[in-house]
This record gives sequence, C-alpha cells and structure tokens, in this order.
Amino acid sequence: MVSALRAFDNELLNFKAHGSAVIHVKYKFAGSQRSIVDLKVHDNLRQLRILTGVDLPLGGSGRPDGLGLYYARIGIGTPSKDYYLQVDTGSDIMWVNCIQCNECPKRSSLGIDLTLYNIEDSATGKLVSCDQEFCYAINGGPLDGCIANMSCPYLEIYGDGSSTAGYFVNDIVLYDRVSGDLETSSANGSVIFGCGATQSGNLGSSNEEALDGILGFGKANSSMISQLAASGKVENMFAHCLDGVNGGGIFAIGHVVQPKVNMTPLVPNQPHYNVNMTAIQVGHDFLNFTADMFDSADQKGTIIDSGTTLAYLPEMVYEPLVNEILSQQPSLKLQNVRDEYTCFQYSESLDEAFPNVTFHFENSVTLKVYPHEYLFPYSGLWCIGWQNSGLQSRDRMNMTLLGDLVLSNKLVVYDLENQTIGWTEYNCSSTIKVQDERTGMVHLVGSHYISSASHLNVWFIMISTVLAVLSHFSCC
Repeated sequence: MVSALRAFDNELLNFKAHGSAVIHVKYKFAGSQRSIVDLKVHDNLRQLRILTGVDLPLGGSGRPDGLGLYYARIGIGTPSKDYYLQVDTGSDIMWVNCIQCNECPKRSSLGIDLTLYNIEDSATGKLVSCDQEFCYAINGGPLDGCIANMSCPYLEIYGDGSSTAGYFVNDIVLYDRVSGDLETSSANGSVIFGCGATQSGNLGSSNEEALDGILGFGKANSSMISQLAASGKVENMFAHCLDGVNGGGIFAIGHVVQPKVNMTPLVPNQPHYNVNMTAIQVGHDFLNFTADMFDSADQKGTIIDSGTTLAYLPEMVYEPLVNEILSQQPSLKLQNVRDEYTCFQYSESLDEAFPNVTFHFENSVTLKVYPHEYLFPYSGLWCIGWQNSGLQSRDRMNMTLLGDLVLSNKLVVYDLENQTIGWTEYNCSSTIKVQDERTGMVHLVGSHYISSASHLNVWFIMISTVLAVLSHFSCC
C-alpha cells in the first residue's frame, strides 16, 4: 500500500486547497413502484457496509454501488467539476473515484455522467501528507513507513469482499449560502476527502448503478460537516426531510428553528446514530418486552439510518409486532413470498384496516408509522415491510435498524453538538426555518425539484454563520 502511494506521489503535482460544496439529492426509486425484493437486496448489501466498516480506521465508509437511496451532485475543484455522490448518514468520509483508477466504473445506468477526479486539473487541489494531523487522527496515530511528502492513505474492505483504496486530498467544495428567504449566494469551504485509486468487487467497472463516490454525514471528525463546523463555516447540525415517492425534499445543515422537534439522546460510544427505544405500541396496545432486547453483540440501541430502505427488528420483537398487526384482519389469506416476505391480498383502505405502529424513545420522543408506510406492493399483493433481523447473518442477527420505511415524510434533525437526534412528521415539499446563530436572523429554506435525467432533485442546505446551502440534490 505504501509503495503504491509513493508511486502516486511521484506522478502528482503539489497544489493548494480550498473547499466548497454544492449538493443535489435524488431518490433511487422516485416515480416507480418499489419492489420489496429490490429493497431487500439493497439493504442486504448496505448492512454489510454498515456493520463491517465500524472497526476500520476511518470509522466506516460508504459505497456508491446501489447501496444508497439518495445521491447528490456536488462541485469540486477549481475550475469546478460535477460529481455524483451517495448521501449517507451511515458513513463518515467523503471520497470520489480518481484518475489513477483503472477499474472504476466509466458509465452508469442512472442517467448521469461519471467523472474521475484529477488533482492536476484543479488549481486548488492539495495532497494530504501522512505526517499531517488529519492523517494521524484518521489512523489512530503515526503510520509505519511514513516519510516527508508521502500521501495519507485510506483502505476500506467490505463484508462482501469489495474494497476501495487511495489517498486523501484537500480541495474546494462549492455550496450556496442562504442569503434571504428562499434565496442563496455562492460560498465555499475546504474539505479533506478520499481519492479512490483502486477498486475491487462490486465497486469496480461492472457496477451498473455506479456513482462517483460517497458523501458521508456520519458522526466522526472526518465527515464533511464536522470539518466545515471545525473551521467555523457551519454548525455541527443538519436535518433532512426526504420524499421517497416524489424524490424531492430538504437537506439543511444548521439550526432548524421551525418546525419544533423533540430530541432524544444518542447512545454514546457508538459509530452510528443509535438511540434508546423504550416501547413499541401497535394501535392502542403496547408490546411486552424489555429495552435490552434492542441490543445485539457490541451494537447498543436502535440504528437510525436514512440510507436503509426497510426496518429490521429482533425476532423477539418482530413476531409479536407482526402478529398484532395481522390480528386486526383475521380473515386474510397469508402468502409466503420468496420464503422471506409475509404478503396478502387486500383492496380496501390500508390505514382504516390496519393499526399504526408507534416507537417510543427516551425523552418521550415518538415515531409513528402508518400502514401505508409499512406495507409495500408486490405482484398484486401487500407485503409487510418489517423484517426479522433474527434471520440475518451472524453479524447482523437481531440488530434493530429503522430505515426509510419509517423516516420518509419526516423532518429528521441531527444535533452533533449536543449529541441528540429527533424527528417530526412534515410535508417535505414545504419549507423550514433556519437561524443564523451569528446574526440571529431566521430565513425560509424550501424543497427543490430540479430536473435531471429521469429523476427529481433535492437541495442540501448548509446554514453557517451566514447560513449556507449545499445545493444540488438528486434522489438515486
């Protein structure tokens, strides 16, 4: 690895770095009926990344190979070029495929043009050397064999055998400031991100739904939001309201002051956004269980992850939950589809026939899921979106993970400064209010739908000391 990176260094020019970010988010299944089979395949691949990435030096990572529900278009470098990155709250670093990569995808079935980052094409690009503080922090100390001016490497190996390797660079990421109600102006910030030079397995050129990389919004200091917050450009808070049907929505970085959102504390010392669930209510009845049922192995609490499609519950929770739901309609003829899904025929109103499911968390925070959200169409049937994690592989057995099934059409707020998270039901095609903490001014931020290929776009918004918007979003 070290010798390969030294070879890269001999070929690359030195450069200066500045950062700025512009982002559009797209939903992968926008405008189409979501097959529960496709969703399950998506989740199986994604969980390999989430769980096997935890102990790596980078604190987990993301993959642009169809694992993400949402992706963004951002501008990088000087002059700026567009890159399409998976938007991922389950990973930390931002990385893009680079010009040295021979096995990287060259085209995508998503209707986008892929671009390999070339450090020599950017006047503001700059290598991150292995003796810099960032490299020490990301690797937990000095690297063996590090010499002056040698690049800081990264290596990610996933549970399915795929891997990505490369080196860190620093360059400008373009974004828009919120300058007034529904108005923006251009801004920039310096961000360190990974430059992918070697890909293998599902990250290689055979991947049909390829993207240019990953934009991690995880908790670690290496994430883009943490870097910009550390430089004083933004607050270490963000929120998203993603419409999984139409593909639009809002993604804001900064202090959301309206609507008001009740918050619950994050579980400490966990690599992802984990919270403590205290109860589950089906209709008016509470299921009988203890809170420690949601812990598995080293995983404490419930993972909140917008990049996962369905919702996964331990077997001891899943079975009574599903039984209670189905007891409302005892005459249903159940079918087992593909030996994984409980399905049935039903032609009446789902919300009138089946109960709501409400999850309860610390600080009296609740999350209500309606029947039309937890039931999915499949070949003329309705199938239950709750999944039994007791049937997953050993590493994922009995994990508790709530994905887009329960998070869509809700404003979800992540407050990393106070280590809390919260949500509220919301119309994701409307507006929210964000506050500039320096001036105290409050501005409206709206959803954005920007046509691109066959998809709709969502704008990410960064609210900084001057309220900033990460603008170009598109749903995968």
